Amino acid sequence: MLKIISPKATIGVLGSGSWATALVKILTDSKLHVNWYVRNQEQAKKTKSSSRNPNYLSEVKFRPRRITVSNDINEVVSKSEWLVIAIPSVYLESELKKINQPLKDKIIVSGVKGFIPESQLIVGEHLHQHYQLPWEQFVVIGGPSHAEEIALERLSYLTLASKNKVKATQLHQLLGTSYLQMKISNDVVGIEYAATLKNVYALASGIAHGLGYGDNFQSVLISNSSREMNRFIKKISKNKRNINHSAYLGDLLVTAYSLFSRNRRFGNMIGRGYTVKGAQIEMSMIAEGYYASESAFKVSKKIGSNTPIIDTVYQILSLKKSPKKTFKKLSKKLD
Repeated sequence: MLKIISPKATIGVLGSGSWATALVKILTDSKLHVNWYVRNQEQAKKTKSSSRNPNYLSEVKFRPRRITVSNDINEVVSKSEWLVIAIPSVYLESELKKINQPLKDKIIVSGVKGFIPESQLIVGEHLHQHYQLPWEQFVVIGGPSHAEEIALERLSYLTLASKNKVKATQLHQLLGTSYLQMKISNDVVGIEYAATLKNVYALASGIAHGLGYGDNFQSVLISNSSREMNRFIKKISKNKRNINHSAYLGDLLVTAYSLFSRNRRFGNMIGRGYTVKGAQIEMSMIAEGYYASESAFKVSKKIGSNTPIIDTVYQILSLKKSPKKTFKKLSKKLD
């Protein structure tokens, strides 16, 4: 029988964006107390005083007694047995370096969907190799889900992946709310890579839309993206998986098609002629696919995976190739 976690489990959430805010909502709706790290001092102050995140999902009202907000990461880490990380991957390592106590003593839950630029590793690999975190103390939260729909309490689905079924089951209990359905998987590496790569493919979908490609092309693009993702992940991990399951294909579809998808929106602006900098200024939010595209390209070459869609996004964003000309070449490689 699996161990049942105490309702008094100490939980910290690191991050203050929309996904972090949605995770705090889930945990507090589960009647748990959350120690919440909000890096920006002014944002932390306003969150404390209003019981709302003023910058993201500000319609979500928290019960003051269920959150303790701090802009001191070590204060939150020291008070928490479980750490739920929802910091954009591009900033994660700089935040981890602030922590002055061993992470290997914590149970780490990753809601991050990107490569760590400094190591070109996904979060689980990075924490294992650079912070000596045992794989048995690591859990990944996979989709498909958008923070905005969780804020609206629309029925959403999560996949909890870990090599430790007990920890995944405990997390399932911690996240138990009426608007969530969850399943448990042991494909921790595969699901984390899928959650990362789908952002690149969603960005490709957005570029195609911005260029004026229609639904016929989009269906072919996403079909090829699914197969490309499968090839890539198989090169990394031989773990048995069905790429058509919701944690893989479902997450890809919702990120590629949803109006809530910031990666699709970012790509759409690139397709319409925005520069990368211009799109970033316009959005004022992180599009993980932009940062993931370069690492995904480099990793794909390292492992010898055939990734024409990832290559195309990399060429447009990093090498500043013409979206129109590059997509025309890509269109001839799809089937």
